[in-house]
Amino acid sequence: MAKKYFDKRNTEEAVFKCLMVLSIFIVAVSLISILATVLVKGIGALNIAMLTKTPEGGYYLGKTGGILNAILGSVILGVGATLMSLVISLPVVCYLNLYLKKNSRFALLVRFSLDVLWGVPSIVYGAFGFAAMLFLGLKASLLSGTVTVALLITPIMARSMDEIIRIIPFELKEAAYALGSTRLETAFKIIFKQAQPAILAATLVAFGRGIGDAACVLFTAGFTDSLPYSLFKPVATLPLAIFFQLGTPFPEVQKRGYAAALILTLLILTVSLSARFLSKRFTEHLLK
Repeated sequence: MAKKYFDKRNTEEAVFKCLMVLSIFIVAVSLISILATVLVKGIGALNIAMLTKTPEGGYYLGKTGGILNAILGSVILGVGATLMSLVISLPVVCYLNLYLKKNSRFALLVRFSLDVLWGVPSIVYGAFGFAAMLFLGLKASLLSGTVTVALLITPIMARSMDEIIRIIPFELKEAAYALGSTRLETAFKIIFKQAQPAILAATLVAFGRGIGDAACVLFTAGFTDSLPYSLFKPVATLPLAIFFQLGTPFPEVQKRGYAAALILTLLILTVSLSARFLSKRFTEHLLK
């Protein structure tokens, strides 16, 4: 009987180990395949002019120019949306963890709402932003796109920060209160300092998510061949530049689309690696 039970446990262990190895293999192959595809198809069209020039006449027909407008537009829009989201997320997380009881119904409702918003498709945010623009009488612009992307990434940033702050030892808060600190002082001098790696990582991940999304800026940010110069004018973004170039029947322009995809992939990869590096660097100086 004991031997049969032991064999069953060994079989289950072997099956689940195979599933874990298979899952890791699928993830690794998917990442390598994506990187290899954009690298092989886009590296030939990548050049200095593409990075330093805006689209010139006939660019989308295969003539000269570049996508500097889309690169700058994505960075400016992403930075603006991330800062706006950070301004919203920090007070929410602070209120949930310092001003509400741990298991209060309102805190549970807020967290549930953020989880639901996290799962809403980005095209829905784009549709909402477009409807709000029509209601307010606004046109597609950098400002509209920034606000819409900020709404998209706020649940991601807030919930990521919240989950880390919730596991910070409760004794730190109690010690701060015992020394006469207010809740706001405790938040900024104790809690947020301990959560610096998580806040930094969440901010960079949200930035990467924001600059890589096309659906929510399609109707709100618009597109233009000019460099971004006003909050109230349309702005080009890399995801839409890729979309427009891959949708043409010209092979040369399609190669430029893959080159733009390579630039966007490298940008997001850089952000992700920076998040891991800086998070590890900050963690070395925190209490364990």
